[in-house]
Amino acid sequence: MSKLQNNQEIAIIHSLLDELPSAEQITSSINDELTTVQDVVRYLVSCFASYSIYVGHGTANYWDEAIEIVQAVMHLQPPCDESTLNSKLTKSERELIGKIACQRILNRIPTPYLTHRAFFCGKEFYVDDRVIIPRSPIAELIESGFDPYVDSQPQRVLDMCTGSACIAIAIALHFDRDVEVDAVDISDEALEVANINIEGYGLEDCVFPIKSDLFDALPEGDKYDVIVANPPYVDSYDLATMPDEFRCEPDLALGSGDDGLDCAKKILAKAGDYLNDDGILIMEVGNSEEQLVDLFPTVPFHFVDLKRGGTGVFILGVEQLRAYHDVFEKAALEVRDAR
Repeated sequence: MSKLQNNQEIAIIHSLLDELPSAEQITSSINDELTTVQDVVRYLVSCFASYSIYVGHGTANYWDEAIEIVQAVMHLQPPCDESTLNSKLTKSERELIGKIACQRILNRIPTPYLTHRAFFCGKEFYVDDRVIIPRSPIAELIESGFDPYVDSQPQRVLDMCTGSACIAIAIALHFDRDVEVDAVDISDEALEVANINIEGYGLEDCVFPIKSDLFDALPEGDKYDVIVANPPYVDSYDLATMPDEFRCEPDLALGSGDDGLDCAKKILAKAGDYLNDDGILIMEVGNSEEQLVDLFPTVPFHFVDLKRGGTGVFILGVEQLRAYHDVFEKAALEVRDAR
């Protein structure tokens, strides 16, 4: 074979590799050529890689993303074992997988919005595009019962910016329903989803959804042992440059001013008023951690070293919140005055 012919064949191979499968090709391949779970998962991984989709809404790689789609259609819970991988899929299952895969790949819709399920603290939650998809590293603290940051089991907990209520519900379940959790959100639509999950776990007697703009609608003098806050914390630059998948989530649940800290500042200013004398605030600020430390250089934020990954989760005791109240209040007032 001449060098020219060899180069031509290589060019043809490269062009075939670069050709993106169409929706019709994806669905026909799944429907007509593939049989087992492993067949479909392997093919989906190839499709995801071809389109360079973004993962991070409950999975960390293309394989796990593909398995979650297939298992959701099969009504199976993770993890996926060898017998599942070798199982044959029915025609109707393959057809549904194909439809979901096309939505995931071509429209960049996160998988949990397509399957209507997400997992947090090992529990399944209903989600749709009215709420942000659960993925907070605060899960690690809940699973440890907030050890070593609380001396005894909390009696009352406030879940600020509850969204799907996954944090509130996980707390209630961890403490065997022997705790009262107020689940606060400003969004009526988010609280509708929260109610679905609260009722799904039969927790109406210990998890209470409340509509409030942060602390505004909460009774003065109300006290909690722990406040857990996962507010919007994405700064304006990150918000503008995020992968398309994030644009499917509610804007209200992501952006929080130029520095990503508008909500955090207001929570810091008020949290001390709503904590018992030995209470703590646990807050996630994600990628805005550096901005927070720069803004409040004298505040002794304790950022948690999370064993399973994740950043930007800090803890402040009630004494620290009260000691720096004036600093936090000034920052919160600046947010208000800027509007």
